Amino acid sequence: MNPALKSVTTKAIVSALGADGFVWTRSKGSHRVYRHADGRRVVVAFHRPGATFPPKTLAAMIAAAGWQEEDLRRLGLLRS
Repeated sequence: MNPALKSVTTKAIVSALGADGFVWTRSKGSHRVYRHADGRRVVVAFHRPGATFPPKTLAAMIAAAGWQEEDLRRLGLLRS
């Protein structure tokens, strides 16, 4: 995991998902499900907007979104 990703907040992930074309489709408890028109699905544990994610949880969300390093830079999740 890239050290620059350690402080990604819930608010930042949700904003990046929206910017990349994901829409919030449903929720169950504190988990929100975001879907993309091409079929990708990302589940975000939304407890507080300012909360940060553990590294493995963040890596799983990034993998589910199909993002690579250039996508993370484009979406503002990775510092240059």
